[in-house]
Amino acid sequence: MEIEAIQIQEQPQTELPRVLNATHATSIVVGIIIGSGIFLVPREMMAAVGSSGMVYLVWIVGGLLSLFGAMTYAEIAALRPKYGGEYAFLREAYGDLTGFLYMWTWITVAKPASIATIAAGLARVLATFPVFAFFDRPALGPLLWSQVFAIVMTWLITALNIVGTRRSGNVQLALTWLKILLIVIIAGVCFGWGAHAPQASWHNFATAFSEARGGFSGFMIALIAALWAYDGWSDVTQMAGEIQQPQRSLPLALIGGVAIVGGLYMLTNAAIQYVMPAAAIAAADRPAADALRLIAGAWGAGLVSLGMAVSICATFVGSTLSGARVPFAAAHDGLFFRQLAHVHPRFQTPSTALVLQAVLSSLLLLAIGRFQALFSLAIFAEWFFYALTASTIFVFRRRVPAAERPYSLWGYPILPILFIIAAIVLLVFSFADQPRNSILGTTIILLGIPVHYAFQSRRRVVLK
Repeated sequence: MEIEAIQIQEQPQTELPRVLNATHATSIVVGIIIGSGIFLVPREMMAAVGSSGMVYLVWIVGGLLSLFGAMTYAEIAALRPKYGGEYAFLREAYGDLTGFLYMWTWITVAKPASIATIAAGLARVLATFPVFAFFDRPALGPLLWSQVFAIVMTWLITALNIVGTRRSGNVQLALTWLKILLIVIIAGVCFGWGAHAPQASWHNFATAFSEARGGFSGFMIALIAALWAYDGWSDVTQMAGEIQQPQRSLPLALIGGVAIVGGLYMLTNAAIQYVMPAAAIAAADRPAADALRLIAGAWGAGLVSLGMAVSICATFVGSTLSGARVPFAAAHDGLFFRQLAHVHPRFQTPSTALVLQAVLSSLLLLAIGRFQALFSLAIFAEWFFYALTASTIFVFRRRVPAAERPYSLWGYPILPILFIIAAIVLLVFSFADQPRNSILGTTIILLGIPVHYAFQSRRRVVLK
């Protein structure tokens, strides 16, 4: 009996424990969504639509579309709370090839580019502080100190995620609360002391930017910016296998998290518009920082930069934490390298998958390193699979119509259809605006087809 007990203990662990609660899950949603977008995109939105009313309409439409997507994902995730989130949904709905293509795109482009973008964005924000001015200088040959910093931060946060999922969840929760507090303080300063700014007035909400692009194309450009600012809510589904009471926690996190973010975005946008008229917002590189600078000088702009840094750090932790679950799930199902399904015996985390994710993100930072190039590389692939994943709700409704659904989507089938249409429109505009990166993203997705069949052949040989 003792020998049998020892043999059982020596068997490698293959499952990840459920250590995250609903509060952790909600903080992942809020923490990942709110990055630097709210501090930057008001300029793009105002330059595109030209008026306060249209800007708010864009925020509302973008928020509702994101909420429709979150509600759709909530039904699917509550019904199938498995590792890998979208990967698991697509594989079960459309088969191994579709699941593999999602995993392949996620691990080769979407997640490494996303993490690299976050790391590069953090370095860019910190470079505004005098103490980090050296970030723009070369460290070794063409390699800048900002790239070195971004790579070091990628590995530090990866180490945190390896040491413990619950520990990372607690850090995420603390950073998210600090982020919310700083956003509320920034808005409070604008409304409380905004009268000291030369142009501050409630009449700013009635001003317009005459040189705006306007029309349908202007609205769509602004909507893309808004949807980018709302992006990231889906990542929590990849942690579904590690969340306690997922049938309740996931719908609460997805729907509640998007709603919280929408409220904070509207508050921040209103604060900026109270201090600055439409034309000033359209001309500002960093609208939130410029608004605080008008009120309180350099320390006000510094407060916004601090808020952005904390916000990006929360996004960094959550995005890195969730991302490795996709290759882990594929390896766990036998569709990818078995080594990636390794669970650390002490920390009970997917350590090998986390290390691979950090390696690929670091390589992108070394090869590209520029924020905008990294961002545009990721956006096409992400939205393609958003639309495809949302469509699985129709498959599951038809396949198992009598299944007990812990959360049933209100407004079915209209809401998921609207979300899918929005995703398709965004893809079309991405192709028009960034054809090179969109074609590159499509090519990488298609390259996954021969890779999948190569893995299948290898798997059959191993099984023989």
